[in-house]
Amino acid sequence: MITLLFDLDGTLTDPRQGIVESIRHALLTMGVESPPDDRLERYIGPPLADTFAELLPDPSATSIGEAIAHYRERFGDRGWRENRVYPGVPDLLDASKARGWRCVLATSKPTVYAERIVRHFRLRPFLDAVYGSELDGRLGTKTELIAHIVRTEPLETQRSVMVGDRRHDVEGALANGIPTVGVSYGYGSREELDAAGARWLCDEPAAVIGTLETHFALET
Repeated sequence: MITLLFDLDGTLTDPRQGIVESIRHALLTMGVESPPDDRLERYIGPPLADTFAELLPDPSATSIGEAIAHYRERFGDRGWRENRVYPGVPDLLDASKARGWRCVLATSKPTVYAERIVRHFRLRPFLDAVYGSELDGRLGTKTELIAHIVRTEPLETQRSVMVGDRRHDVEGALANGIPTVGVSYGYGSREELDAAGARWLCDEPAAVIGTLETHFALET
């Protein structure tokens, strides 16, 4: 069975406003000056703990945890709705299902928020399963998360592909023996994705299907 693992932020949806404003809220609440929007955009995709470890002037486990709590105050209230589905994504998911491929969400975002988002934006019917991190920090990296998915489903790694926009998606998938389609329309550049080891690069959702069809045809 062919299984596609899809990242959420920067791959299926553009979460820029909700994430940027929630990071800013957390920093300002802690009395830390917030960088401009173009710098905050760099933190769309990576785990929150990594984000605040970079942004806090004197990061510690305690201050990082406090920042994450403030972030979630705003994100859980309204940040998750400040989002939009990328054009072409519903067609990509629909075409994948039409071919009999399983579609599984694999996001560093906590599962409770991921489920809320994909249901609100009507993507849940396309997804066979939704996997995210836990609010206590477990499964917070893509390597851990994908390893958990491989064990839980279980997946045939040689018949699976990750689709994501950041190096964390590529590195986490490769660590579990799964190749990646890197999508450059999100928040990772082609250079970032290529350097991380993405096997294919696609500039729009419509290009992903053709790439996958060619790959799986050659594998059979």
